[in-house]
Amino acid sequence: MTQTGDAARHDAVLIVVSSLGESSRRTFFESVSKHYPIWLFVGGAGRPAEPSWELPFIVGHTSLDTLDAGAMIAAAAELSRQRPIAGIVSYDEARIHATATVATALGLPTSPPEAIARCRDKHLTREALARAQVPQARSVAVTSLAEAVREANQIGYPVVVKPRHLAASFGVARADDDAQLAAAYQAARTTTLPEAPEYYEAGVLVEEYLDGAEYSVESVCFDGRVEPVAVTRKRTGYSPNFEEVEHLVDGASPLLRDDGLREVVIGAHRAVGFDTGVSHVEVKIGRRGPRIVEINARLAGDLIPYLGHVAGGPDLELAAAAVACGDAPDLGRGTPRVAAIRYYYPESDVTVAAVRIDETLLPPGVVRAAPLADPGQRVLLPPRGSAWESRLAQVVVVRDTEAMCTAALDAAAKAVVVTPDHP
Repeated sequence: MTQTGDAARHDAVLIVVSSLGESSRRTFFESVSKHYPIWLFVGGAGRPAEPSWELPFIVGHTSLDTLDAGAMIAAAAELSRQRPIAGIVSYDEARIHATATVATALGLPTSPPEAIARCRDKHLTREALARAQVPQARSVAVTSLAEAVREANQIGYPVVVKPRHLAASFGVARADDDAQLAAAYQAARTTTLPEAPEYYEAGVLVEEYLDGAEYSVESVCFDGRVEPVAVTRKRTGYSPNFEEVEHLVDGASPLLRDDGLREVVIGAHRAVGFDTGVSHVEVKIGRRGPRIVEINARLAGDLIPYLGHVAGGPDLELAAAAVACGDAPDLGRGTPRVAAIRYYYPESDVTVAAVRIDETLLPPGVVRAAPLADPGQRVLLPPRGSAWESRLAQVVVVRDTEAMCTAALDAAAKAVVVTPDHP
């Protein structure tokens, strides 16, 4: 079965729930719209929305509360009277559970909603991995600072403190002693996102700090198979926080053929019950081998799927659409290369009048470059600002070696031109 599958031949639409930002998700629409007619569900609770940059890639849209599974089921039923529906998919962390609920109600391909819930709730993830004896960090959910201090001393410093229900390293910090733990606990307890309203009495996790390098493994799950297809090396900064500042994919990475890593990643999927879709699993590989950091039941952000593709791997974004429509994904590989993305930050907090990319200063190998801060935006360095508030620009390069990528990204910094706003 080809990637285009029955969906395109019969004009059945793929519902995409929420589009998020153009800078990180345009590649999804560029790729998928060539093979599947896209119908966009857009909007939030009490927040009407209309598509903008997505318009060239979609055949229609419905504005509704995309956090409300019941509202989406009703909207899908109405849509089905106009056009057949081949599948439904979302890469928005706040909406993947509601999307799975809709898919289940419509009889469309999906992992069970309860499996998505195990991935969304990091404590449930830990419990499932522990039952299956999948290597991971030791983790305890705590209800108070006093309990956090007690558990941290039991685990042994350093520890990692994180919110139970957020993603993208929001509110995550390392603590080396009781004083740092107090600050980290407060940040984890109070960090919220407008569309991630979950609250847990034991809402903070205190976890063992894992040694080693941090990676993510991108996998495609279908027909009872879990196929790891790309390994991304992460670089973080702004310690004690874990701001993700760079990602690199080597299309010829020996980790793709590492049996130990594959076993741990496949075991993690089976433990949480995620069997249909594309996943983004974070791991650390240290002295004791690979250990799971967390499981994300969706496509990665930060253009990681795009990096994997231009580094010679499968098109993960198209694979996510294919699996959602019940089609066999194309996991063929091309010529391996090395691809990397770097995010550029100010030296200190700044309000910007403008950020632009001087293309005359971009080195060879740059395939994408874009400003991320809007005119008038106050750009705050971590931990005061999240990734959405801290980054000035992004640059993607594709070269033959890691060293060449690093050199190109270093050189590209000169092309990021920032005009401060001096009131």
